[in-house]
Amino acid sequence: MLLTGYLGYAYWAERTQPPGASALHEKAEALEISDTHLHDIQPLWRSILVLLVGIILIVTGGRWLVEGAVDLARLVGMSEAVIGLTVIAIGTSLPELVTSVVAAYKGASAVALGNVLGSNIFNLLLIGGVTAVIAPGTIPGEISNFGLPVLIAASVLLLIFAATGRKITRWEGAILLIVYLVMLVYNIAAV
Repeated sequence: MLLTGYLGYAYWAERTQPPGASALHEKAEALEISDTHLHDIQPLWRSILVLLVGIILIVTGGRWLVEGAVDLARLVGMSEAVIGLTVIAIGTSLPELVTSVVAAYKGASAVALGNVLGSNIFNLLLIGGVTAVIAPGTIPGEISNFGLPVLIAASVLLLIFAATGRKITRWEGAILLIVYLVMLVYNIAAV
């Protein structure tokens, strides 16, 4: 329900922007793609093949990531919640990190920040919702007592940074990175 509302609002906000302010054009500029290339469409069979191969690789990779992380948690004596907050979170966020760094380096800060925020919104609403519908369960203490408060604090910190001058500076980025490293060290030390 919340995801549908968010998607509806995002669509409406994009449609009411002035011409030329499209995120697609900003992303294309960040990736140095001309308008003529945006309209080049590959054959349908190739698009379907790439999509199917991608889905198979994601499902297989996801299974391997979870199995490996659970085995690692058992070997080093860490809880699965801590492994989820660290190893799996890092592994699943690497594509977003690369995309955001490339976009920021090319001056497309809206793409960089939108990628991070959009991914988190989808993870919380879609992935969290689907997971709870398929396999409801309790929230482990490590997450409810530490992970969620850190998430809320980091979100508030990001809102404060974004509200001051509507940009995130290097030192503000460094603070966010330090907060993550402190959380990481705390989780590992708590084992």
